[in-house]
Amino acid sequence: MRTRRAFLTSVSIVLLAALVAAQTAYQPKFKGDPARSDSEASALGYLRTFLRAQKIYKKKNGHYATTLMELSKTGSFTRRMASSTDRGDYTVKFRPHKEKDTFEVSMLPKQQDTTHRSFFSDDQGKIRVDETKEADESSEVLKAD
Repeated sequence: MRTRRAFLTSVSIVLLAALVAAQTAYQPKFKGDPARSDSEASALGYLRTFLRAQKIYKKKNGHYATTLMELSKTGSFTRRMASSTDRGDYTVKFRPHKEKDTFEVSMLPKQQDTTHRSFFSDDQGKIRVDETKEADESSEVLKAD
């Protein structure tokens, strides 16, 4: 009787753990979504919005914005997005290169792991990713898993 009870308890724990894992698994936001977590999806959304705003800004002004605040109200890039580099589990790192009319932008996770990777892009518009360190221009291009 005791062995059976211990067995049922063990099975219950395994089933409960599987149920919790299934409920917390990331649900892709669109076909081909490369994100591995909701935090990554938010970081990538910010990055895509930023890149679109820079493209629009350059078309309108003949050069890229050199501050995040300059980008506010361009495309979907809001004043709130410009005023805080703290984006939940990520921090925005923006580096303009005014003399060359280029820029670099990174999304740095506060805790890096397989579901909180680092992202990088520049004026070329390709999003790059790194799972172990801060992503840069030599990191691999982001693709869906």
